[in-house]
Amino acid sequence: MKKIGLLLLSILALSAGQAQARDDIGDYAIAPAMSSQDAKEKLGTDVAFYFGDQPHGTVIKSFVNVKTNKKTSSVFKSDEEACNWVFLSAMIALKNTAIEQGGNAVINIQSNYKDHLTSSSETFQCGAGAMLAGVALKGTVVLLAPDGPKPVESK
Repeated sequence: MKKIGLLLLSILALSAGQAQARDDIGDYAIAPAMSSQDAKEKLGTDVAFYFGDQPHGTVIKSFVNVKTNKKTSSVFKSDEEACNWVFLSAMIALKNTAIEQGGNAVINIQSNYKDHLTSSSETFQCGAGAMLAGVALKGTVVLLAPDGPKPVESK
C-alpha cells in the first residue's frame, strides 16, 4: 500500500511541475473587462483611461510614466476569467497612481507582458498558467483639459 501511495505522489509531483510551466499569452478584449460591474465600481469616473492610440483631450500637464505588473491565482478559473480579474487589478493600480500624482487620465496604455510591448485600443495581453495569471501595463499619467474627447465607452 505504501508503494502505491508513493507512486501516486510521484506522478502528482511530476504532473504539477508540467502544469505550472504553462504560460499561454493571449489577447483579451478591453471593452467587456472595463464594462463589468466590478470595473465600474472599482474604477469609478475620477480617472479616464485611453488605450493605445485612442484620441484624448489636450494634455495640460504630464506627470509620470507608470508601469504595473499584477498577478492573480488562476486556480479554478478559466483563463479569460483570471485575465479579466488581474486586468482590473492592474487598472486599479494605474488609477491609484494617477490620483496620487494629481492626474485625471492615463493615456497611451499598452500591454507590457514580459517586457514585450504591444499597443491596442481593443485588447490587452495576459499570461495564463495553471496557477497564476498576469497582466503588465504601462501608460502616462496626465492632466487633461476638461473639454477633450471622452474615452470610448463600452456598450
